[in-house]
Amino acid sequence: MTPEEWVRQNFVRYLIEEKKFPKSLIAIEKEIVVNRMKKRGDIVVYNRELKPILIVECKAPTVKITQATFDQVARYNLSLNVEYLIITNGINHFCCTINEEKKGYIFVEKIPFYLEK
Repeated sequence: MTPEEWVRQNFVRYLIEEKKFPKSLIAIEKEIVVNRMKKRGDIVVYNRELKPILIVECKAPTVKITQATFDQVARYNLSLNVEYLIITNGINHFCCTINEEKKGYIFVEKIPFYLEK
């Protein structure tokens, strides 16, 4: 298991056990087409109508989370149009939404529970 895979598996467990997201609505390494290029989202979570609501980008614990990481997940969101973007390296976690007017991120203090969606 790679360090990134360890982060991904533990974050999925966190979403299911702590944040009460149904396991059946979580996709791992979901194919996403961005500008006709195939990419993969580490974790994509859907609502009960199967609309994507959250995407998670996972990095290894040794990888520093940078602006490039946020830009990567924001590009994926061009296809998904989710409400929440989460970036984690297993140590640091950032949850945000995109402010379309200001073309920036709005950080939220807590990752939402599934029932809040």
